Amino acid sequence: MGTAQETLPDEETAELTSGYWETYNARMASVGFGDVARRFPGLVGQAVRLGWSASRLDTAAALGLNVVAGVFAGFALFATTGVLEALFAAGPTPERVKAALPSLILVALATAAKSGLSIAAGWAQSRLEPQVDQVVEVRLYDLATQVELAAFDEPDFHDQLQRARDRGVWSAWQLVNNVINFVTAFAGIAAAVTVVGLLNPVLLVVVLLAQAPGAWAAVRSARIRYVTRFALVDSYRRKYILADLIAERRTAAELRSFTMRSFLLARVSQLAGYVRRAELAAARRETTTRVVASAMGGVATAGVYASLGVLLATGTLPLSVAGTAVLAIRSAHGSLQQLMFAVNQCYEDGLYFSDYLAFCEDALSRLPPAGSAAVPPEFSRIEVRGVTFSYPGAEEPALRDVSVEIGRGEVVALVGENGSGKTTLAKVLAGLYRPSSGSVRWDSVSLADVDGEPLRERIAVIAQDHANWPLTVRQNITMGRPLDEALLVSAAASSGADTVISGLARGYDTLLAREFKDGAELSGGQWQRIAAARGFYRSAPLLIMDEPTAALDARAEYALFSSLRTLAADRTVLIITHRLASVRHADRIYVLGHGSVVETGTHASLMALGGQYAELYTLQASQYDL
Repeated sequence: MGTAQETLPDEETAELTSGYWETYNARMASVGFGDVARRFPGLVGQAVRLGWSASRLDTAAALGLNVVAGVFAGFALFATTGVLEALFAAGPTPERVKAALPSLILVALATAAKSGLSIAAGWAQSRLEPQVDQVVEVRLYDLATQVELAAFDEPDFHDQLQRARDRGVWSAWQLVNNVINFVTAFAGIAAAVTVVGLLNPVLLVVVLLAQAPGAWAAVRSARIRYVTRFALVDSYRRKYILADLIAERRTAAELRSFTMRSFLLARVSQLAGYVRRAELAAARRETTTRVVASAMGGVATAGVYASLGVLLATGTLPLSVAGTAVLAIRSAHGSLQQLMFAVNQCYEDGLYFSDYLAFCEDALSRLPPAGSAAVPPEFSRIEVRGVTFSYPGAEEPALRDVSVEIGRGEVVALVGENGSGKTTLAKVLAGLYRPSSGSVRWDSVSLADVDGEPLRERIAVIAQDHANWPLTVRQNITMGRPLDEALLVSAAASSGADTVISGLARGYDTLLAREFKDGAELSGGQWQRIAAARGFYRSAPLLIMDEPTAALDARAEYALFSSLRTLAADRTVLIITHRLASVRHADRIYVLGHGSVVETGTHASLMALGGQYAELYTLQASQYDL
């Protein structure tokens, strides 16, 4: 009998091994011709509006020119009847050819016009593609960078963003493209159907019925593919994350040091196997659908030509008209196939594009409310009163009824054990998180009443988990702000980054990314100096430093903390650190524990109190008292 541990599912893959994608079968089964018919006009409207927003001229040209090309195609079919009548008439061959010549010229002119219009429409269509891509990509990233930071703590938001970014953005142009193709096919089939209908209405009905199997197969295949991909998005995301970790340079050394190769490969293989089984099952169902549709379509096509033969045998159709009918039927068949393919692709791409639209709608609901007050350029005091904050899905709040005060020109420290809420409080002060209750005020102005972007322009942050941007040294420090050479040099000197930059071959113009030609690679400590320079370059009244010396050597750490008083001469400094010896001279120290402020005071008063701060400081100091 196995142990309880052996019977428990793997926490990383439990939901993946249960075949949970099958739960979407109900969604797939509910989609049929009626659903496509109801949704298709809306999809066409979405595509036209999207193309129109990207380029009115190219959208109008692509649609209009294809419609006119269809008119010329119909005219060419009608003119073909005159050619066949002349060729099938009695008399010498030269005379028949001569009689057919005017109709032949009309056919040639109509065909040439159709070809020229189609080429012009194709050119407009190809011009439209990059413009549509730009519109949807810019909107996606514009919204993704505006949502509240807390959204990125939700797995569902990540899934929505991935679907919108991967398939949603790609499907936007495909939707527009397939709507244009639908219009092209519709114009072609309208011309052929008009000819067939005028020649004999019976043939028109038979030709349309012959396409029903293909339409059924197109809709069913589209929903099978979409639902499978929709259900597997979590599996794709996990597999890609692991695959990137296996192949990235930053993890290569640790992967080898801990001999994790077999473990990670097994994880990737497990996820890939799950995806493979689901996709093979979907492929099997698609193949069955196509086989059934092909058999039904073959029977229907035989019926079309049998009907034509009966009409010829009974003398209902002249031979010349029958010849035109054959050409029209073949043209209609080709246009109907193109039409159904376009409808199928529109429907499938519309499903993926709906993910993009759903993300945009959700992101809009997550945008912070517009501020009703202006951000103060300076402050005399920052007051945090009764702030509580919880991460999405968390059972316990990360901050509970926290109150702190920070005066202008002060150096204030937040200390505490891991998970005590220091970094979360710093993000609330930086305007990155909005508390669920309580308030943060700059003098009399509540941060809940101001816009986040102008507020963050007045706050400089040296983050613990800073990004290593693949940009030049100069761009890594200025971070998109206007270049001030004097301020740049001063920021680099204050952070100690100047010694790093002086050792680079191209100085401030060095690209900090080994993946690119002539790029340089920095150590963790060197990157931390660059990150510190970012905060110093940003002339802001509040500077927040979150573990700014975690990767620095002793000399660099001493130099940075020694400059704190100088930095605080014209700005306020909030520092979060585990190294308590570095905050002994702070004006005020807040000790956090389990999301609450448990002690407040100066270094001397907290040591005299003999509480948590004194215990932690004594423990750290004892490491040097050997």
